[in-house]
Parts: sequence; structure tokens; C-alpha cells
Amino acid sequence: MQQLNFPTYQFRFKNSENKVAIFDEIRKKFIILTPEEWVRQHVIRFLLTEKKYPKSLINVEKVLKVNGLRKRYDVVVFNPDGSIFILIECKAPEIKVSQSTFDQIARYNMTMKAQYLMVTNGLNHYFCQMDFENEKYLFLAELPLYQVL
Repeated sequence: MQQLNFPTYQFRFKNSENKVAIFDEIRKKFIILTPEEWVRQHVIRFLLTEKKYPKSLINVEKVLKVNGLRKRYDVVVFNPDGSIFILIECKAPEIKVSQSTFDQIARYNMTMKAQYLMVTNGLNHYFCQMDFENEKYLFLAELPLYQVL
């Protein structure tokens, strides 16, 4: 798999039906390794290792309803009270992060009301803090550490 713009992490792999699978610590199972999954697993390790978020507050690939349509978010970090702290959208490295990517996460966030957003293709990472009062997001250099909360 392609080298990503994250620290180097160790992952568990296995072959499953002639496909490579990667172990997801959050879902506690092996997932077929696609370019997007490679990015998602790096994001999870980044949140756990660099940002120190507890595993118990991270959720991966769940269905949500947006304007009556079933959508699936990539990664969410919850606050201890159950509200959503960070909503993360992962794209494969070959997918350019564009305005449509931000439009997608903004649509999801109308329902989810996360305080922070992260959009990444593994090579380029964008972090935003929501300003709900003025209906915009402010770009940040990085996400806050868990201890800062």
C-alpha cells in the first residue's frame, strides 16, 4: 500500500479469500484492505496514538440519515456525554480533497453537529472547527489533544 502522510504504524494483516485484510482495533475484526480503508486505519491510529483519544470514544463506519437518505460516516470521536466531538471523512489517496468533499462532510454535520471536522486522503489533511452561530468552519493547523478537552 501507498506511504501516507502519517507517522509509521504497525498493523495486523491476513489473507482472506485471496484478498488482504487489515485488523480494525475499533470494530475488532479484519476488514478487506482498500485504499480508503488504509487511510481510515491510519486515521484511527493517529487519533489513538498521537491525539490520545480513548478507544471507547471512537466509532467507525456507521449509517446515518441525511435528508432521508442513508449515508455512512467514516470515523467519529464522541465526547464523554455522547455528543459528537469530531467527524472525519476519509478518501483514498488518489481522490483529490475538493470542495465537494467539504460539502459532503458539511451535509453530514448538519445532522451530526460535530465540533470539529477532519477531511483526509492520507496525503493531505484538513482540520476545521465549527462555528454554528455564523454557519461556517474555521480551518485549524491540527486537531486538539484529548487531554485539552
